[in-house]
Amino acid sequence: MFRLTKTVLQKPRHVWFHGQQQAWRLRSSSAREKALEYQPGQKIHSFTVREVVAVPDLCLTAVKLTHDKTGAQYLHAARDDSNNLFSVQFRTTPRDSTGVPHILEHTVLCGSKKYPCRDPFFKMLNRSLSTFMNAFTASDYTMYPFSTQNEKDFQNLLSVYLDAVFFPCLRKQDFWQEGWRLENDDPTDPSSPLVFKGVVFNEMKGVFSDNEHLYAQHLQNKLYPDHTYSVVSGGEPLAIPDLTWEQLKQFHTTHYHPSNARFFTYGDLPLENHLKQIQEEALYNFDRIDPNTEVPSQPHWSRPREDHVTCSPDALAPDPAKQNTLCISYLLGDITDAFEGFILSLLSSLMVSGPNSPFYKSLIEPKIGSDFASVVGYDGSTKEASFSIGLQGMAEQDTERVKQIIGQTIDQIIENGFEDVRIEALLHKIEIQIKHQSTNFGLSLASYIASSWNHDGDPVDLLRISNSVAKFRQALKENPRLLQEKVRYYFKENTHRLTLRMSPDESYLEKQAKAEEEKLQEKISALTDSDRKEIYLKCLELLEAQSKSQDASSLPALKVSDIQPTIPITAVQMSTAGYVPVQYCEQPTNGLVYFRAMCSLNTLPEDLRFYVPLFCSIITKMGCGALDYRQQAQQMELRIGGMSVSAQVIPDSTQLDTFEQGILLFSSCLERNLPHMFKLWSDIFNSPHFDNEERLRVLVMMAAQELANGISHSGHVYAMTRAGRHLTPAGELQETFDGMEQVKFMKRIAEMPDLSQVIRTLPRIKKHLLNPQNMRCAINATPQKISDSATQLESFIKDVAENRKQRKPVRANIIKVPLDLLDDSGPSRKLITEPNFQPCQMKTFFQMPFPVNFVSKSIRTVPFCHQDFASLCILARMMTAKFLHGEIREKGGAYGGGARMGGSGMFSFYSYR
Repeated sequence: MFRLTKTVLQKPRHVWFHGQQQAWRLRSSSAREKALEYQPGQKIHSFTVREVVAVPDLCLTAVKLTHDKTGAQYLHAARDDSNNLFSVQFRTTPRDSTGVPHILEHTVLCGSKKYPCRDPFFKMLNRSLSTFMNAFTASDYTMYPFSTQNEKDFQNLLSVYLDAVFFPCLRKQDFWQEGWRLENDDPTDPSSPLVFKGVVFNEMKGVFSDNEHLYAQHLQNKLYPDHTYSVVSGGEPLAIPDLTWEQLKQFHTTHYHPSNARFFTYGDLPLENHLKQIQEEALYNFDRIDPNTEVPSQPHWSRPREDHVTCSPDALAPDPAKQNTLCISYLLGDITDAFEGFILSLLSSLMVSGPNSPFYKSLIEPKIGSDFASVVGYDGSTKEASFSIGLQGMAEQDTERVKQIIGQTIDQIIENGFEDVRIEALLHKIEIQIKHQSTNFGLSLASYIASSWNHDGDPVDLLRISNSVAKFRQALKENPRLLQEKVRYYFKENTHRLTLRMSPDESYLEKQAKAEEEKLQEKISALTDSDRKEIYLKCLELLEAQSKSQDASSLPALKVSDIQPTIPITAVQMSTAGYVPVQYCEQPTNGLVYFRAMCSLNTLPEDLRFYVPLFCSIITKMGCGALDYRQQAQQMELRIGGMSVSAQVIPDSTQLDTFEQGILLFSSCLERNLPHMFKLWSDIFNSPHFDNEERLRVLVMMAAQELANGISHSGHVYAMTRAGRHLTPAGELQETFDGMEQVKFMKRIAEMPDLSQVIRTLPRIKKHLLNPQNMRCAINATPQKISDSATQLESFIKDVAENRKQRKPVRANIIKVPLDLLDDSGPSRKLITEPNFQPCQMKTFFQMPFPVNFVSKSIRTVPFCHQDFASLCILARMMTAKFLHGEIREKGGAYGGGARMGGSGMFSFYSYR
């Protein structure tokens, strides 16, 4: 699993995890132009260029190479982006659920031939300017990516990563620490009972406490029962203790070889330097082998199958009487057929995405369940893709009804097909996705191509998205029933389909605990007195090694001279649109316009605060103006890249007891659709729809279910939010909007038989929140489009002027802070201040249906601009790396823990799993 550092935006299924800035390097020509000079057949540092392809959609040049001696595959994406990325992935195909690829992923990062210190991975976090460092294990591959904007840092990290994966120490002590071990409950007392410990062992106990993940894992194992997908690559907790150190080392020998590797680099650094370093530091040591790691196709069933599994009840479920999940999953085609995969992914979106999709209408709107099951849709993460459709939060007695509805909906799709406008809306969405420039674009690309490339698909084919769109348009023109025929073939006539139902079992956790105890006793009963003594002594040795100060002098580190002396300044222009302050920022947005607006909450009555997150989640989904909610969703898909509204609590940078409260509006669109985007916002401001109780009920149930599902994997975040609740005025509001109080509030709303009171409340909130009197805006666009954007924004402000009202703030202590700190006479923000606020200590315990714990302690310190703030940020990093990591993870066996300094002035300690 991701070793906790930073989160990745795209998360593939069944994966366990261990601001783009202007480059300051001088370039004689763009990286993508220079890459076009390579020629097929050209030899570069023991690699041979196989193909050079310009990919204008993504503003990059793709260069495919092969290593001459080992056959290692290599893809370089040359792009004018200073956030350079490296990844190496290996096809890892376990045949049991001991978690060998996952434990190996952890263990190779615990020291290597060139860097023998314990855990160089975490030590490099403090010696690097990386923008991302991690490793993760999927169902059939293991990937090691990092990214950085510093050239010397790239070389340092590349050296550490190459040595880790190809020449790891794989010490037995590291296997015990990261995988599993028997240890005395008190390691210093040989008479204390023996227990299971280990980072991955505890991590996977946490993973399997999440019912959504549990269901997804069962579904994959049962849909692909004949090879590697029938086991748990991350490790099933009761199977992990069957793995031996010798098996771990053997798996490394057979799987972590260049002949089984795929290298990917991205960015504006020279390809030649990468190839030279990879050859000299790793590949020259190896000869070609046949890794024999191919995954065979799953034999197709002659008839459909059904199965049933159980899970733990969820005390926070929106309806405690409806906790069943049911899906029908279909085995599809090989993911290496890029165009067929494109069609099936598009078809999946047409079938399930948004309120206009047929399955949304047939399954969600009748309120049979609380939401789609988490696995719904197209999944291309396995050699052969799958499609799943079904519900979570449903009653057991609705099982047959849901199965019948799924069959009927498929028949209706075959008969009626899809409206042309929906297909166009989806193709517009793809165009937006291609043009959007994200700060972690390289990481997104690495994740996007990983599965297909892992099975020898052509990664460049996947990148040529416009080609697939054009080919699809032509195929649809030649055969208007193309999509209906695909539905008939892959769903109606497909006998390889699995119906899987999951239901809660009140004694589930008790059974799991009993099974673990039986496994423990099985291990203990086989021990002699000599074995027990050896375990005690070996664990003391491990504890001593964990406590010993490590010599990290072998690790590379940046010098001050390696670091850019200045950081790029982003120029902004302050202006107004009528009476509304506006910030304009000229950026190379690739033909997109980004709009944001902050609306104050200062006039909102206190009793309505809990409703703000609900208001934000439904305001763009209920319909507006002349559009009902389906028409609104259609217009959003056709014209813009999405609309969102979110609650904001922004601590003041100079005073802990001062903060700003509001909601943030966000949307983006292609330049040609600017008028349409602002027309939608105008309709939302002027005439939002709130009176459709059936629609509101659906959205409430989905929101409540999402909150309940999130606790098992974000419990430490909830704990930190709660711990800071009574330490600052902003902390109380943060808990109201994002904490356990909001989870409980939404559960109560979901349980209400009549939502008329909520419907009466929403317009009251709207009058206070969507008030242009208390709003400021921001526009990011290309220089050529700033003027037009300003004109359209002015028109929008005029259109919503009738909502402008002078309302009295609820709280008396309001202060004004200039938006431009260098211009006191300009526009200002209105902040809440509580100079007499008294923080108080509070201890809270929430009993949750998980076999793992989430713990946090927060301390009130200083605001962002205080002279000690930077020191506290460094202290948090140092405490995590130098002390807490060793105590909580290495010694304690928890998956993660550390310290964090927040912008709110909260210094928080946390641990999880």
